[in-house]
Amino acid sequence: METLKQLLMYGIDAGIQLLTQPFYYISILFVMLFYRRQVLVERKLFHVKLHSWGLQTWRTFLGGLAAGIGVSIVVAFLGISLSLEAIICIWVTSLILMLFHIRYLCFAYSIGVLGIIQFVLGWFPNWQPEGWIHQVTATILSLDIPALLALSAVLHFAEALLVRIQGSGFATPLFLEGKRGKLVGGYHMQSFWPLPLFLLVPAVGGGGVLPWTPFFGGDAWSTGFTMMALPVVIGFGEMTQSMLPQEKAGITSKRLIFYGAIVLALSLLAEWWSPLTIAAALAALLLHEGLVWYSRYEEQQRSPMFVHPVRGLRVLAVLPDSPASELGILAGETILKVNGKLIHSKEQLHSALRQNPAFCKLEVQNHQGESKFLQRAIYAGDHHQLGAIVAPDPRDGIAVGLKPVSLITLLANKLHIRSKRGASGSKTSGGSEEAGFPSS
Repeated sequence: METLKQLLMYGIDAGIQLLTQPFYYISILFVMLFYRRQVLVERKLFHVKLHSWGLQTWRTFLGGLAAGIGVSIVVAFLGISLSLEAIICIWVTSLILMLFHIRYLCFAYSIGVLGIIQFVLGWFPNWQPEGWIHQVTATILSLDIPALLALSAVLHFAEALLVRIQGSGFATPLFLEGKRGKLVGGYHMQSFWPLPLFLLVPAVGGGGVLPWTPFFGGDAWSTGFTMMALPVVIGFGEMTQSMLPQEKAGITSKRLIFYGAIVLALSLLAEWWSPLTIAAALAALLLHEGLVWYSRYEEQQRSPMFVHPVRGLRVLAVLPDSPASELGILAGETILKVNGKLIHSKEQLHSALRQNPAFCKLEVQNHQGESKFLQRAIYAGDHHQLGAIVAPDPRDGIAVGLKPVSLITLLANKLHIRSKRGASGSKTSGGSEEAGFPSS
C-alpha cells in the first residue's frame, strides 16, 4: 500500500513535469497539422470533407493517453535508465530524421540510430571532445540502448492495438495511378498518436524502494526509484489499392506484433550479453524497413480492388451521415442499378437519379457477390451521388502522386495534385500531391 502511495505521488510529479516539457505539445501540434493536411487533400479531390481534423486529433489524443498509461505499467517491470538530457537527445534525433520523412518519427529509428552512434563512439575511447559536443557524446554513451529498444518493442505492441482499433478510421480515399498508368482507387492510412509515458527510473539520491526488481538496471535499483515523464509519438502508415482499410489494418497490426516480439527478444538478449546491442539496434532499423518494403511489394503483386467491374460502379468511399451511409452502402460494394437502370458511368448514375428526384431504388452487389435492394426518399441538399464516392475512371483526370513527406513539407502545408490526360487527350495544370509511405 505504501508503494502504491509513492507511485501515485511520483506520478503526479511526473505529470507536472510532462506539462513543462515542450515535446508533448510539439507532438500534438504535429498531429493537428497532419490531419488538417489530410482534410485539404480530401477537399481538393472530392470537394467534400470526409473527416474532421479536430475530431481526429481528439481521437488520437485519447488513444495515445490510454496507450501511454498501459505502456507505462508494462515498462515498470522492465526498468529503464533515463535523464532529461537523454530525452532531449532522443527527441532531437527524431526531429532530424523527420526532416527526411515523417515516418521516421518512430522510436525504433531514433533509438536504432543512437545505438549505432554509441557503438561507433566505442571505437574511440580516447577521444575527448570539448564543449557541447562532449556533453552530447557523454549523453549518447550513457544511454541504456537495450532498455530503450525494449521500450520501443512495447510501444509497437501498443501501436498494433491502436491500429487494430482505430487504424481504418483514419483512412483517406485517393485516386492513384496504377501499375500500367490506369487510374485506380485506393486508401492512404496514416495516423500518429502522442503518448505520455511515466517511467520508473533508478534514483540517484535515494527514493522509494520497489517490491520487485526490474529486468534492466541491475543493482542501480537498490538505491530506490523515482519517476520521469517521457513524451513519445508512435504512428503507422499504409497505402492500399487491393484491400479494404479494415483488412489492411488487421494485417498491419499482426505484423507490428511480430516485429515488436523480435525486437523485445533481441533487447533482452543484449542486456544479458552486451555485444548483441549493435545487432539489436540494426535489427530494429532493418526489420522496420523490411515491413515497409514488404507492404509495398504485396500491394504491387495484388490486383486493385477499387476499379469498376464490367457491370456497375465500384464504391470507393461513403460520406458519413449521407444517404448512402444511411442505406448501408459500404466501400468495396458495387452499385448495379439505379431506379431499374443498369449503370456503367457517373453520367448514367446522375441521369438515373434524376429520373425520380424524390425517390430512388438501388440494386447493390455486396462483398460476397450477392445483390441487396435498397430504397430511400431523396431530399433537397442531399449529395448528388447520395454520398457515394465511386472509383475513378480515365476521364476524372486527377491523381495523387506518392512522394515522401518531410517535416518541412508538412509545415509548408503545400498541396500539389497531379492532373492526368483524360479521354480527350487534353491536360490540365497541376503538380503532384506528396503522401507518406508506410511507417510505424
